[in-house]
Amino acid sequence: MLMELLDEEDNHLLLDNIRTVYNKFQDKLTQLSILRELGNILHHINDFQGVCRTIMDIIIANTVARNCSIMLMDFEQNRLFLVAATNPDGESYIIEPSRIFSKQGLKYTFYYGEGAAGEALLTKQPVLIDDVSLSGIFHAQNETGVAIGTLLSVPMIIENAACGVFTLSHPDKNIFKKNDVNLFTIVSNTVALALNSALSYETLKYSEEKYRALTEYSNDGITIIQDGMHRYANQSYKSMTGYTFRELKEIQLDKLITQTGNHADGPIKMNPLHSDIPGTYEAILTNKNGHELDVEISHASFLYMGRHAKILSVRDLRERKELEFKLQQAQKMEALGVIAGGVAHDLNNILSGITSYPDLLLMDLPADSHLRKPISTIRKSGEKAIATVQDLLTLTRRGASVMEIVNLNSLVQEYLESPEHKKIKTHHENISVTTRFEAEELNIKGSPYHLNKTIMNLVLNAAEAMDQGGSISIVTENRYMDKPLQGYELIEEGDFVTLSISDTGSGITREEMEKLFEPFYTKKKFGRSGTGLGLPVVWGTVKDHKGFIDVQSTEGKGTTFTLYFPVTREELSPQYRLLPVDEYRGNGEKILVVDDVMEQRDIATMMLQKLGYSVTAVSSGEEAVEYVAEHEVDLLILDMIMDPGIDGLETYRRVLKIRPGQKAVITSGFSETQRVKKAQDLGAKAYIKKPYFLEKIGITVKTALND
Repeated sequence: MLMELLDEEDNHLLLDNIRTVYNKFQDKLTQLSILRELGNILHHINDFQGVCRTIMDIIIANTVARNCSIMLMDFEQNRLFLVAATNPDGESYIIEPSRIFSKQGLKYTFYYGEGAAGEALLTKQPVLIDDVSLSGIFHAQNETGVAIGTLLSVPMIIENAACGVFTLSHPDKNIFKKNDVNLFTIVSNTVALALNSALSYETLKYSEEKYRALTEYSNDGITIIQDGMHRYANQSYKSMTGYTFRELKEIQLDKLITQTGNHADGPIKMNPLHSDIPGTYEAILTNKNGHELDVEISHASFLYMGRHAKILSVRDLRERKELEFKLQQAQKMEALGVIAGGVAHDLNNILSGITSYPDLLLMDLPADSHLRKPISTIRKSGEKAIATVQDLLTLTRRGASVMEIVNLNSLVQEYLESPEHKKIKTHHENISVTTRFEAEELNIKGSPYHLNKTIMNLVLNAAEAMDQGGSISIVTENRYMDKPLQGYELIEEGDFVTLSISDTGSGITREEMEKLFEPFYTKKKFGRSGTGLGLPVVWGTVKDHKGFIDVQSTEGKGTTFTLYFPVTREELSPQYRLLPVDEYRGNGEKILVVDDVMEQRDIATMMLQKLGYSVTAVSSGEEAVEYVAEHEVDLLILDMIMDPGIDGLETYRRVLKIRPGQKAVITSGFSETQRVKKAQDLGAKAYIKKPYFLEKIGITVKTALND
């Protein structure tokens, strides 16, 4: 009826209005549809990269835009940086959130007001460029390879602050209309909120990971105490106490920690944990096995789960106290050494007359003179005094002046046949002595006199620790230390010959251990043997030989002294070789030595070159694989344990993929392991235990090459 009342012109006008309203309605539906889809999906996504990917996928799939990018603002640099971008080929770039936090490797783009993006950031208004070829503000700093005809940059605004720019583009000109600008302006706000939420989540996750790493991987024990009970404990704290966290939750802190000084013989101190003032104090922690540990506790109050709590950092003081003790001992020994040196100097001047004149007198006396015996006694007393002076000189670290190539096995054997040892056996008839010598013991550089005195002192010390009888064991061994070992002192890495003397005596208490090497300290009864210089002389001799000492003792079960002497590659004499060198000499074969320790590479290289081989050395399994990929070698000599990086077994596996049938020899400072046997199952020809012997490595290599 209405259409009949309207003339044709009015009818066309009404239809145009209806189409306009319909088109606006469709635009609104499109906007609402995109916003609803973005909202529904982003509501279930937390990670930053997932949010960026979803935004770009929805925009490209539902709008006229063919490329889009997201840039955020670095307010310190006053520049935008790229976090995500896509192109028509389906390729995309999305930054890792960790790089945003660390600011490492960011792709910076525009400053405020620079280019379309910078203009949108500055004005907080969309910037539309219908034809970039005619625009004076279009500026692409980085060549992306993406064709751009139309460009739209929309600022992302949160709480009236522009935090970034959302940019859309199309390869053709004049693509984006007014309704597209409106749509992307609305979308940009949703994008800004979604990115801000995702970054907040990533920031929280990053912080949690950081603080979890700080606590879980801390060497100190960390625990949270609330109402006196454990609410959290890191791995170090659980290891320190010996309890699982399930057990700790049922244990009060007061049952584990005792404040130092709270004993019956002293006044009770206020527990620092009862104060809200942060602080540090020393205490005793009793672990699950009943062992008491000296610990240092740092504590502070804070709110945990909405209630008052304390966080404790518990540090084991054993290492620090041991280092303090070693430092005190070193300082004490140095001071006593200076005193002993002065005394020895004066005694030498005094004793020179006592020891020299008796010889002159005895030369002039007739053989039957009744004075010969007392004068001989004076001379022997002088000789004993000189021996004591020699001990004092050893104590001052100035005794071992003459060094030569010696073999410890031979020195021990000579001592066991000496009058001094026979005298000890006479006084201790109920004690047996057993020996176990390294079959192919390496040589050391040292003073035979001082080393003999050291062996005698340790054997005598062991004998006098067994009043009721027992046994003494003397063992020599070649040892390769591939990492430092904390014993009585820190033993450095390297090649050593060790001398171990063990007894089954009463053992050494902790208090006695602290004074063990102090001059003039002795538990021996007056009138028996000993001046209190035996063990200090041992200490001085070992230090003169650039060696180390370890002492292991259990009360009631016995004690073991182990001396570490550095190896020398110099030989006593050629006759110790069982075979002529010509029988295992090489003929220019190519050998690759793989070892992470420079000294071991050098030793192996030197020996093999001396035997006539062409040698190349690398410091890791990875380098070995790269080398073999480009060069042929006749034989690999692979160290089994290499850190960091892949070990000998994994290296050999990778090499075999490149060079099937590659010959190899496995080496290690440790005894043969399962991984060594696996390498041999793969085709490794032999296994050599370090340290190297020229004859042994020569025969092994020759055999492996001829196999």
